[in-house]
Amino acid sequence: MMRQDFHRIDPKRRAVLDHKKKQFAAPSFKQQDYPHRLNFYDVPPTAEITLEEFEQWAIDRLKVLAEIEACSYRNKSPQETEAHIAPVLKKYLNLSSNSSASGGVVNQQLKNERQKDHYSHFILRLAFSATEELRHRFVRAETMLFKFRFQKDDSKERRAFIESLNLNWEPVSDEEKSELAEQLVTSTPGLRRADDESWFKVDWEKVPELIERRAVFIRKGKAYVPQREQLSMIVADFTARLEKAMELTSRALPRLDEDDRLTPILNHLSKNFGSAESVYSEGEGVVDGAPITAASIDPLSQHFPLCMRSLHMTLRKNNHLKHFGRLQYSLFLKGIGLSLDECILFWRQSFKGFSDDEFNSKYKYNIRHVYGDVGGDANRRGRGYPPYSCQKILSESAPSTGQTHGCPYRHFSVDNLTALLQSTGVHDKDLLRGVREDVEKQRYHIACNRVFEWTHKADIKRVKEDGSWNQADLDTIVHPNTYFKRSYLLKTSGKPSKETA
Repeated sequence: MMRQDFHRIDPKRRAVLDHKKKQFAAPSFKQQDYPHRLNFYDVPPTAEITLEEFEQWAIDRLKVLAEIEACSYRNKSPQETEAHIAPVLKKYLNLSSNSSASGGVVNQQLKNERQKDHYSHFILRLAFSATEELRHRFVRAETMLFKFRFQKDDSKERRAFIESLNLNWEPVSDEEKSELAEQLVTSTPGLRRADDESWFKVDWEKVPELIERRAVFIRKGKAYVPQREQLSMIVADFTARLEKAMELTSRALPRLDEDDRLTPILNHLSKNFGSAESVYSEGEGVVDGAPITAASIDPLSQHFPLCMRSLHMTLRKNNHLKHFGRLQYSLFLKGIGLSLDECILFWRQSFKGFSDDEFNSKYKYNIRHVYGDVGGDANRRGRGYPPYSCQKILSESAPSTGQTHGCPYRHFSVDNLTALLQSTGVHDKDLLRGVREDVEKQRYHIACNRVFEWTHKADIKRVKEDGSWNQADLDTIVHPNTYFKRSYLLKTSGKPSKETA
């Protein structure tokens, strides 16, 4: 009898357990049918995708956000930002309108585009929830992206999207509008009569942009917002929701530690926010048909980014580079298309103070190893190591005394950086001031891009005017080998490859 009592389960307790079992055994997910082009990303995605899609979709969105952030850092006007972002969005994260579908029905292409947009947002939300700085940058870039898309959306579809949000906006009655007519007109720039506009009441903290511009009337904690300022209200609501969602996501991150498939990808994405390193593929820096030989490196060095230009100048001055400088420079030369034999010849001719035996015993093996000719695992054999990206160079250990590797924008003092830039022909005071500001704010790749745009401004203007390059071919440079290829093609009137067009 006692034995039976011991195993008896209280009916109330059993009900609780059964409820949990039922809950987790048969979860119910909301299917996404994407009726609108725009998205507030309130509902997480639930369908299965491959790891390849997981990573590639995130990389494509990261590329877009990096360009948006770069435009902001470079203080581009709204018109300049639009011209820059539109082709990048079309290339990496296109979103077609419903009207583009046959008969107005959302077809499979639209659904695929919107699914990629939906999933890539949530993947990057995971990647950038780890720290407050990343969360702030992500929210800011996503808000700018949403605002850009909202302004470009079809008016009919935009209205349908807004209606679907069920926003808590309280319309201002005719009686209240008449009562406050003078205050409403006074606080609304360009308005003559209150009757010419419809108004909503919202909590004042929901429209900080309008308050900052002193474009709304505030009374009893409510902001009286005219219909014409609908964009500001929508954008503010989008930002507030995303900020709250990012906080919740950050608390859930520890649960992902057990998944050794996703964590490395998310860590890689978060480290490359603003540089989008992952979009660079091996061989992308090679210029087909360009004369890349040991003898041509000197004249080609005018197209090198400052990090490689500094290494080349030091090599020519000292006839020697230390290990990490040789490694960084050899990988770059390999990336622009210098063959193994030509690379060995280049270093042999550069190390003038060494005999053949000394060179062969101390340096030749390392060059062959970089190219995958010796050593390394089976997967790297024959290919060697990839050229260093900007992010890789920035995150490596800083050079110590006598070493010259690294990024001058990151590792040089301001005075030494200025002197180096001037030695390469950069003397414009406004440009140097801009570079100093970028460096102070740790926007090193923006400083490098600023110098590139200044030194190539005539060529960039030419290829834009003749239509041989589009804006997507001139996106932010995040790899030294991309810098070389773009510089070489601009100066030689070449055209970008089909892969980058």
